[in-house]
Amino acid sequence: MDIRNIAIIAHVDHGKTTLVDQLLQQSGTFRENQAITERAMDSNDLERERGITILAKCTSVVWKNTRINIIDTPGHADFGGEVERILSMVDGAVILVDAAEGALPQTKFVLGKALARGLRPMVVVNKVDRGDARPDEVHDEVFDLFAALGANDEQLDFPMLYASGRQGWADTELEGPRENLHPLFDLVLKHVPSPGLDKDKPFAMVSTILESDNFLGRILTGRIEQGRAKVNMPIRALRADGSVVETGRITKLLSFRGLDRVPVEEAEAGDIVAIAGLSEATIPDTLAEPSIEEPLPSTPIDPPTLSMTFRINDGPLGGREGKKVTSRQIRDRLFKETEGNVAIKVTDSPESEAFEVAGRGELQLGVLIENMRREGFELTIGRPRVLFRENPETGEQEEPFEEVVIDVDEPYSGVVVEKMSLRKGVMQDMRQSGGDKVRLTFMIPSRGLIGYHGEFLTDTRGSGLMNRLFHSYQPHAGAIEGRRNGSLISAEDGATTPYALFSLQDRGTLFVDAGEKIYTGMILGEHSRENDLEVNAVREKKLTNMRASGKDDAVVLVPPRKMSLEQAIAYIEDDELVEVTPSAIRLRKRYLDPHERKRAARGAKG
Repeated sequence: MDIRNIAIIAHVDHGKTTLVDQLLQQSGTFRENQAITERAMDSNDLERERGITILAKCTSVVWKNTRINIIDTPGHADFGGEVERILSMVDGAVILVDAAEGALPQTKFVLGKALARGLRPMVVVNKVDRGDARPDEVHDEVFDLFAALGANDEQLDFPMLYASGRQGWADTELEGPRENLHPLFDLVLKHVPSPGLDKDKPFAMVSTILESDNFLGRILTGRIEQGRAKVNMPIRALRADGSVVETGRITKLLSFRGLDRVPVEEAEAGDIVAIAGLSEATIPDTLAEPSIEEPLPSTPIDPPTLSMTFRINDGPLGGREGKKVTSRQIRDRLFKETEGNVAIKVTDSPESEAFEVAGRGELQLGVLIENMRREGFELTIGRPRVLFRENPETGEQEEPFEEVVIDVDEPYSGVVVEKMSLRKGVMQDMRQSGGDKVRLTFMIPSRGLIGYHGEFLTDTRGSGLMNRLFHSYQPHAGAIEGRRNGSLISAEDGATTPYALFSLQDRGTLFVDAGEKIYTGMILGEHSRENDLEVNAVREKKLTNMRASGKDDAVVLVPPRKMSLEQAIAYIEDDELVEVTPSAIRLRKRYLDPHERKRAARGAKG
């Protein structure tokens, strides 16, 4: 059967996974009466809860006797490492662009990578049924983007379709019949070349996706670059430097059929398959017949830009809520993560029982922490830090800068520009984007964005949209002001009482409810002033047998401000930590003892 391999790439929320649902349905992959979940490709719990794709996944449909392998990729910039690897497996790409939002930073990032690999992408302007859609302007924007990224004449002559993934149609004309997705299927067959790889050479492939299966063990997915793979054939894994990782046999060969992986006896060059049978091979090792000495070339991944310290939970409540609490268990889990997620790097920290974990952004590391807490881990997490580097030519210290595109209602544009300039952001562009909205483009150090997203949503009354993407390393931008308010710190162990919390409400915003367990050094809220304040939140009302002259006022507590994991990580300062357990997220000072805190503060000033 003839084969086509394509990736669907786009910015987050532009409708990739919904479009894949419709492609599966209209190609006859499902039975007529089969129950289908919405966003079928978002298979893990976190993806379903957040409504975003985190891991790249492969599926397959058959159209006019041709198998089309489709890879659904993440749209968030933090998971760009997934997209970079995937592009080496495909011969074509569908660039999906929202008809209202247009080409956003991640579209630019993935398109740049696709063009650099020599792919000829086709463009689908999705969601043209939106009330604020502007498909013709978006088409011009996409063409300008292709030109700005250095596309050659062949790539600039891209075919384009208008579509609605939710309604399940695509058309070459904006006012076309809008019946189904057949024009998209036909365009893939016509525009995307077949792999055209040599089937007679010895077998070799590069592993690009790694998974673990309870029954089959380690499963490596990739495209066969040459030859044929057969069940039980001997193979070996080669690292990029040519050294042999291990030798073994293909115990199971799986090919993609719709949403399922089906065992096959043989697969040939150009097909995307999953192989089981090796126990140590990882990404991006070459799997090949023993006669092959040289590894296949693999795509280098952009380096991480952000780092966090993962420590054991050494607080007074440590070990009560989780099952996995030792540094050895945390270390094993983190190094296991690096095998399948090449954008994450783990190193031992100078601190005892702690590890430095570097990644692309707060969301990527937040997803890792969330997965670990669901698996029963207890951790404390330090404030995110950007990774500086020294310019080899000038010897100057450089830091990562990001391009930020903000869509905001016009009345709020002033406060956004002011806050971004305080964080060393430089405005590159400002234009009307329709519907009384303004699109602002900034270049800003990654440091300046840590902790800003929550403030941004408050400033724009929740109506603003911020999209960011790593741009380049540039000279250090100087000091950036951090959080202005101090913390309310617990001076006692115990459980909070309504009486004590009621009297603390005037001091600032509380993070805890009545009846919660607290300990000395735990952060209970945000002080209304700049200094930290130690408070007693376990104090109870003294009761006597004397009759009171007036009745007591009813205790009315303002609901506390509960933070999500990402918000908590973005909120803390350098001397604070986030305590993460399966059932709670707490904020605490790094040093719980007040005397130790004072000594550390004096040492930092000295």
